[in-house]
Amino acid sequence: MKRLMILNGPNLNLLGTREPHIYGTTTLAQIKESCEQCAAKLSLTFSFHQSNHEGVLVDLIQSARESADGIIINPAGYSFTSVAILDAIKAFDRPMIEVHISNIHARDEYHRHSKISSAATGVICGLGPYGYIAAMHTLVQMQ
Repeated sequence: MKRLMILNGPNLNLLGTREPHIYGTTTLAQIKESCEQCAAKLSLTFSFHQSNHEGVLVDLIQSARESADGIIINPAGYSFTSVAILDAIKAFDRPMIEVHISNIHARDEYHRHSKISSAATGVICGLGPYGYIAAMHTLVQMQ
């Protein structure tokens, strides 16, 4: 594992201020900084993206087929609705870890069943921002 793509779905640009009782006060910029530090220690190159638009995320997943050895994705609200993202991930034939900051299994009925999980190599949820770091270490171990 040398090249990693980290994708973040809708509303994650509001981390730190949106529902801090669920998602905490860490911002997406702080998560990116933690990932940069971890990538340096693990000798990884990575790209880090956030989009509120489903098609942009699908395009990024498709581009990862040529530019990444693994994907970490926090699909956010698209976890529960996006067949398009699910299908793009199915076309990515390398490891993919789904990450959620909150424990989606302890949330309301609508937020418990991720469509994306069925195509994921693994799922990390409920570890807060550390879930991204855990996912990076996991992908390195899968090489």
